[in-house]
Amino acid sequence: MKIGLGIGDRVQEVSIPDAMHPEVLLPNEASHDLTGIEEVQRALRHPVGAPALRDMIRAGEKIAIVTSDITRPVPSREILPALLDELYAAGAKPEDLTLVFALGSHRPHTEEEKRKLAGDRVYREIRCVDSDPEDCVHLGVTARGTPVDITRIVAEADRRICIGNIEYHYFAGYSGGGKAIMPGVSTRAAIQANHRMMTDPRACAGRLDDNPVRMDIEEAAAVCGVDFILNVVLDEHKKILYATAGDAVKAHREGCRYLDGIYQKKIRKKADIVIVSQGGAPKDLNLYQTQKALDNAKHAVKKGGTIILIGSCREGLGESTFEKWMTKARVPEELTRRIEQKFELGGHKAAAIALVLEQADIYLVSDLEPEFVKTLFMKPFGTVQEAFEAAVREQGADSRVIVMPYGGSTFPCPDTEKTETEL
Repeated sequence: MKIGLGIGDRVQEVSIPDAMHPEVLLPNEASHDLTGIEEVQRALRHPVGAPALRDMIRAGEKIAIVTSDITRPVPSREILPALLDELYAAGAKPEDLTLVFALGSHRPHTEEEKRKLAGDRVYREIRCVDSDPEDCVHLGVTARGTPVDITRIVAEADRRICIGNIEYHYFAGYSGGGKAIMPGVSTRAAIQANHRMMTDPRACAGRLDDNPVRMDIEEAAAVCGVDFILNVVLDEHKKILYATAGDAVKAHREGCRYLDGIYQKKIRKKADIVIVSQGGAPKDLNLYQTQKALDNAKHAVKKGGTIILIGSCREGLGESTFEKWMTKARVPEELTRRIEQKFELGGHKAAAIALVLEQADIYLVSDLEPEFVKTLFMKPFGTVQEAFEAAVREQGADSRVIVMPYGGSTFPCPDTEKTETEL
């Protein structure tokens, strides 16, 4: 069997012997009456748990529209025109609207990147700015001690509308919803306070209602106030498959249920070799983002197995603290010990990689220099085929193989009809 896997803006093929019976985790099939912009328009007309924007917005109100930055696959340029049309129909004027790119802990955008994200029409019509972690308003503290410090343009708006996509998140359960506020437009200290709870066993992919990280996110979003969300679920080609709009929690939950129906994948048995890709750009710009696919893959690999992680990482590691942790640790165990002693944003992803390394070897197919990759406790390879052949030599010709072409979105979980021993 040959299968193509995205890496940056290109595709690499790997050939796997049919005798190995590789299991490919692709999205479940589903029928859709509407997709793309028509689906977005449907969601805007039929919000969940909230009035339609035409019945909510009043002329003259200052409205902050929060959307994702360039490291996320949210198709803002497709979504925003329909949203603006709804706001204009409600009486809003272009001068009342500000599009805020939620940077979280990521780098600022160039003006060219802002235009690309917003689309030409939106970039021309309304103000487009990055969130500013140095200019925030303190709105309170959550029950778990997280400061609600929100970038000023969002905190001082009369209305806040959050755009995002819903996919699995390795400790917030799912992306989307209130994540546009926390961590999206929050300070580094606030993000760190929230993310420190990632070590709680309940903070994991696919878990919501008792997940302390997600609960803290939604409390922070409620303190700030979110009037309306517009979230989408994308297919494996990053096209809009489904949209949900309305209340920040109720509409988000509808989207999560839909996501489960498409991307939750039952596995019969954990694999000796897991081949996983983020799906290509922009999700694999750096190792900081590519790690998301790795964390999903850990649910599919047996202890002592091999994960082949595919991501361009052409922008390097992607975050300064993450880079310091990864490059200064002498052994992976240092990273897990360090995060237990003191949580540090950026270091949390280094610790997450170390936790995977306790379970499996990681072979990295990337555009990074091979010698540098070795310092990250991973084995470098130039092609997926080379990495696969090396994994077979290590694990054996009778290895069980699972392939995850869209690892950041696909969530392997045990088939409950199988016994723990079988898995």
